[in-house]
Amino acid sequence: MRSSALILLLTLQLVAGSWAQVCQSPDKKCDFVCDCSDCSDEQDCGYRGKTFECDLEDAGMCGWTDQSINAAEYSWEHRQRGDTLPDSGPSSDYTTGTATGSFMGVSAVKTLSTAVLISPEIKQSSPTCRLRLRYFLWDSGHTGLGPTPLWASVLRQGSQEAVVWRPEATSVRGWREGTIFLGRISLPFQIRLSSQRTEGRRGDVAIDQLEFLDCALPLPLPGKECPVGMKGCEHGGCVEERQFCDGSDDCGDLSDEKNCEVKVCDFEMDLCNWDLTSLSSLKWVRTNQENISITDPLKGPGRDHSTNSEAGHFLYVTVPDGGLTGSDWAAFQSPRLEPTNSSHPCKMVMYTHQFGPRSGGLTVLVADESIYPVWERGGALGDVWVKAEVEIVTNSTFQILIMAAIRNFAYGGIGVDSIILSPECRPSSVNNTWAKFPKPPEHPCTTPDKMCDFHRDCAEAKDESKCGDFSYTKGSSGWTDTSIGSQGWVLYKNATSKEEYLYVAEAPGQQLTEAQTRTPLLGPSGPACTLSFDFALTGNPDHIGELSIRVIDSLLGIRPKLWEFSGKTGMGEEAWQNISLTIGARENRFQLVFEAHAFKLCPCAKIKVKNVRFISCHAGHIPSSPTALSCNFEQGLCGWYQDNSDNFDWTVLDGMDHTIGIGRSLAVDMWSPSLRGAFGRLVSFTQLPSPNAYCLSFFYKLYGVNTGALNVKLLDNNGYEIVLWTRSGGHGNMWHEAQCPVSQQLTPFKLMFEAVRSGFDGRVAIDDVSFVDRPCSVPRMCSFEGQQCGYSSFGKARWLHRRWHTTTTTGPKTDHTLETEMGFYMMVNTGADILPFGDAAVLASPVRKGIAKTECVHFWYHIGGENPGSLIVYVKPVKGERVKIFSDSLNQGDVWRHGNGNISIDLVEWQLEFEAVGAGGKDTHIAIDDIFLSAHPCGDQGSKCSFEKGMCSWSNTQNVKVDKLDWELTSKEAERHYPTPPEDHTLGTERGHFLFLPSSNRTAANLNAQLLSSHLPPTKGTCLKFWAYKPHSSDSRLNVCKLSKGHLNQLLVVSELGGPWKRFDVNITSTEEYQIVFEGIKGTSGVVALDDIEYTVGISCSNKITDGLTTSPNHDNAGGIAASVIVVLLLIGTLIALLIYYLRTRQAVSGPSSSSSSAGGGFTNETYEPDLTQDRLTISSVQNHPMAAGFNNVSFSSDVREMEVA
Repeated sequence: MRSSALILLLTLQLVAGSWAQVCQSPDKKCDFVCDCSDCSDEQDCGYRGKTFECDLEDAGMCGWTDQSINAAEYSWEHRQRGDTLPDSGPSSDYTTGTATGSFMGVSAVKTLSTAVLISPEIKQSSPTCRLRLRYFLWDSGHTGLGPTPLWASVLRQGSQEAVVWRPEATSVRGWREGTIFLGRISLPFQIRLSSQRTEGRRGDVAIDQLEFLDCALPLPLPGKECPVGMKGCEHGGCVEERQFCDGSDDCGDLSDEKNCEVKVCDFEMDLCNWDLTSLSSLKWVRTNQENISITDPLKGPGRDHSTNSEAGHFLYVTVPDGGLTGSDWAAFQSPRLEPTNSSHPCKMVMYTHQFGPRSGGLTVLVADESIYPVWERGGALGDVWVKAEVEIVTNSTFQILIMAAIRNFAYGGIGVDSIILSPECRPSSVNNTWAKFPKPPEHPCTTPDKMCDFHRDCAEAKDESKCGDFSYTKGSSGWTDTSIGSQGWVLYKNATSKEEYLYVAEAPGQQLTEAQTRTPLLGPSGPACTLSFDFALTGNPDHIGELSIRVIDSLLGIRPKLWEFSGKTGMGEEAWQNISLTIGARENRFQLVFEAHAFKLCPCAKIKVKNVRFISCHAGHIPSSPTALSCNFEQGLCGWYQDNSDNFDWTVLDGMDHTIGIGRSLAVDMWSPSLRGAFGRLVSFTQLPSPNAYCLSFFYKLYGVNTGALNVKLLDNNGYEIVLWTRSGGHGNMWHEAQCPVSQQLTPFKLMFEAVRSGFDGRVAIDDVSFVDRPCSVPRMCSFEGQQCGYSSFGKARWLHRRWHTTTTTGPKTDHTLETEMGFYMMVNTGADILPFGDAAVLASPVRKGIAKTECVHFWYHIGGENPGSLIVYVKPVKGERVKIFSDSLNQGDVWRHGNGNISIDLVEWQLEFEAVGAGGKDTHIAIDDIFLSAHPCGDQGSKCSFEKGMCSWSNTQNVKVDKLDWELTSKEAERHYPTPPEDHTLGTERGHFLFLPSSNRTAANLNAQLLSSHLPPTKGTCLKFWAYKPHSSDSRLNVCKLSKGHLNQLLVVSELGGPWKRFDVNITSTEEYQIVFEGIKGTSGVVALDDIEYTVGISCSNKITDGLTTSPNHDNAGGIAASVIVVLLLIGTLIALLIYYLRTRQAVSGPSSSSSSAGGGFTNETYEPDLTQDRLTISSVQNHPMAAGFNNVSFSSDVREMEVA
């Protein structure tokens, strides 16, 4: 028994091994057929596995290799975006849409070079084979893309390469979709993706997400007969009957093209009696790609149809080398043919190549007693040979005329090949005299750019009558079928009932693509432009098919689908539905496209469209909004619209708003896996100039560990963008108020909210937008990015709005907000030559109304140089003397420091004054940045932070060289996206707040987030106490460190907690000034959280006093008290009678008093409101300047500098 079992086992292993060897044999590899059960024979073929896709995520790149001619100068690289939003190349890969996804991008180039990426060898492909890919073309350096920044070719054994794909060389910062029609290739071949440029930046040409579609030849059906409507091939496969004798090798063994009675002309040997004589000065020629050019990818069709090679011949017409000097059309004709009838029509099949802007269209005419068109195909169809079928019925002797219209543009042309005539197309010996050519069409009544621009420029609206709008008598004829597959669009018109509609019918095309019909070039359009139409998908089957509409932009190319419907609208013929779609403002000319696919074409199922209307589409039409730009988004966008030239849209978010809590707001979810590209823009309607200043206020959310940025920009009349306001990084799961001053505008302008997708794990939202014709009051926060927020300068020297990137004098090398050379701040030169000893320069805020409670002003300052002078901060009532609330005069190194002071001014209007006083120094300065007005008194330095009133003195670092993520503030009750602790530690409830760092697949594992304390003085013993949460399911880590002079020293590592909140105490000693750092290391799942952080300066964890008194900048809390006393004294005169009455009637008299929370020593950064249900503000934790996203270069200092952040 054992020996029998062993023999059986060995036999099975032998059979399995033999089968493995058979399925892995070279002749079965890379032929788009899975011969092995695991499809291992189709691995690394330029694609992988049963889906025949390659996402380029693996290091092997599916077998693609760089074979650039001079790789040192220009080559393809397998790469990722990088940690920050780059100033060249894609903002993410296409497949994952994140910074961790991979793609192929070119290197930088400075001299004319060609980069070549080549696939492995593929055995063969079917006539329907196509490669769909995503490509990226962007001229970030404004040096010009050149004529051929990207193209694809096929290289077969023993032949020259044949060009098969040439996308239009337009610069767009975003991924686009392209389709390479490979067609039937019977010999082993390789695909080459090439880029040629003279100068360009890294990554500006890129590809990703390659998918091979319908590339396998028909497989044998062992033991089965071919289905109805199909015929068998010699090798056993089945193809449709209509594919026999059509000039295409659909079986793969040419058996479908054998024993055909048709007359085939492939132009390989001669013209087959076709006559190229033309009455036009423009002529057709018989040629091949080798004769046209094998060095310029833009010339010629690249290949013929019959052999699918560069050596095959075809007929071709294009613009002569000297340009169009006469006619813009060319015709060739058949010999004379005998009359036909409806039962035996003359059938002609041909393949056409209509590529590039030179292709104006192709028409087949019949010349008998008159000359009239019987078939036409307009415009350019792409880099593909497209099958056409024409039936001719005439009772007279006739000729077939094929006429091309050519446009005088840079490249392109029209080719014809593989003309097949049925036996009914019989030669005739009759020598008739033909009718004259019909009259040429009327010249356009206006210039081309005014045709179909939604404005009537001509008599009887002739310029708008054939543009696709069914409200015009000939409007429906404006739709042109551009299908290249087996389904196409047909226009039905009933002369009696006047009914007309477009419907999907069988078409002769070879490709397995959707039916497509297009308008002429339309527009530009205005923001209110709307497309309305009725549609019906009716019939017996449960699923009729799909219908969609998209825009093809003349500059941006094919855009994503605007709308799509799948299924059925009903059973009956009249089951119509109406839809209105916003087309919106489009700056470039564009085409509208209906695309459809019927699941089964039969009388029992129909897809139809009628009553197409263009409503309010003229670019000059600006709709009115009752609330203008002020909007809560509960009932639409008011005076705002989506920018159609960006990468993604803002979406209406239900259940999360600032207005009522459960209403609507506008948001961009950076964590959405469907987002691609860098920008989403919301643009206002055009605003008229005004002599007054404006104020734009709104509420916003910037929430998440890797959020991105929110910009507010002004677009002037020339389209120039001016940054007015910017925030970035995590700001907590709460709403914040913002005010954005807009200065007087002398020309029409627009405003823009711009979401910048520099991060991939967060949410940006806006709500309750208000735009009023008056100046803003003192904004609660001013970062000086883009503007001065109304702050003004007076005194002996001027405070300047500047950045290190443009300065030629002394000053901070980076700002505080962004910590880059691109960031702005306010600075005064305090050198003796600018600000003499004892003289002052004042930076004054706008006037703000006082409130009854004490507020705290936070700011960051930078004092540099020897004898730099002093900085004094005053609060000045409109009436009365100013009161000092802060002062400092020490040069404390190249670091931004935090200052604050209490403001207790009651109901009197006031303003802030930042005064710099000169001390006779040289090359010295004082700078201010990130002024923030908190609604609470300034807190104590060492007080415990429960995070119920914000982040206290803790802040996320802004240095992108230090970390990539942010700690975020939230509560279990407010959180709807990330995993969190079930409750906070302070309150022990779902409403309590904490800081946390979640893990998600939107960012890479092992990225870090650093939380920093204020700058703390040297100590012999300071106790740090905190509570941490980290469940067993979390693989994140927590490090506690001390940062001093740029060096990070680890104090504690928190690894496994695995339960509820746990307390930690850490003793800290330092001989130098330092900061405490909580560093979270993101894992692949779970969360780590912090709560109730406290440090006691100079007191150890055993409650021993270790340090003496320390000095700090003067936070003069008496200033707030004095200001209150001044106000009270001003009111005493009006209250004197009442006071006397009380003094006489009371035995004890109590005097007025003022109180203020003591700030204590050190610095604080209390940036949120006390009640987290109210509106809050914070100073952003920006990781990348939004202006660097395509507009400016950003450079960072080589070292990691100490800093204090908000």
